Amino acid sequence: MKCLLIIPAYNEGRNLDNVINNIKAKCPEADYLIVNDCSSDDTKKHLREIGASFVSHVVNMGIGGAVQCGYRYAFDNDYDIAIQVDGDGQHDVSFVPEMVKMIEQGKADIVIGSRFLEKEGFQSSGMRRAGIRFLSNLIFVLTGKRVKDVTSGFRAVNRKFIKIYADNYPDDYPEPEAIVTGLINGGKIYEMPVIMHERMSGDSSISAKRSIYYMIKVTLAVIICRISLGFRR
Repeated sequence: MKCLLIIPAYNEGRNLDNVINNIKAKCPEADYLIVNDCSSDDTKKHLREIGASFVSHVVNMGIGGAVQCGYRYAFDNDYDIAIQVDGDGQHDVSFVPEMVKMIEQGKADIVIGSRFLEKEGFQSSGMRRAGIRFLSNLIFVLTGKRVKDVTSGFRAVNRKFIKIYADNYPDDYPEPEAIVTGLINGGKIYEMPVIMHERMSGDSSISAKRSIYYMIKVTLAVIICRISLGFRR
């Protein structure tokens, strides 16, 4: 199947060389697209210099807007499978072939790479793990489906969900809400164990000060998403 790796990037210029080299080494048959979300560093210049495959936003759209741009590109260019990969080097693309295989065999519509199934590799901070457990429980209550690593941005989707996410993708901190959207649209979600790494350099977009805002915003967004999609069906 025709596969595209979608790599949202904001000020990740120092990390993208390694991300691209790993993709070429471990996923040589897949294409990739870096979505440079109006970075304020030299990301755009650097990507142009190394001949990377990328598009650049003229205004910052946020992580959701960057990912949706990738899905729109995947849909318009007839890709069968799209795989989200962070631009900070945390996601080990050696797991991508297995994720793709699950979709090719019809075992899943959406495959989520989870760091919590076998608890290997980077596990995030204790506070963040507590927040993730809360969101996991909330999604279980709302949908009846248990997903442990609900904030993982390492995921693959089939053509059906390329179309759905190209048309409508959550804006801010989108991963938990996108899971609810997938489940309510009848998606088969499979969570597979992966190993993640600490970011190579730079800072996470979710600082300690933003953690409370994150939890409130995502909780409300997930509940509203479940209610609105439920009414449509």
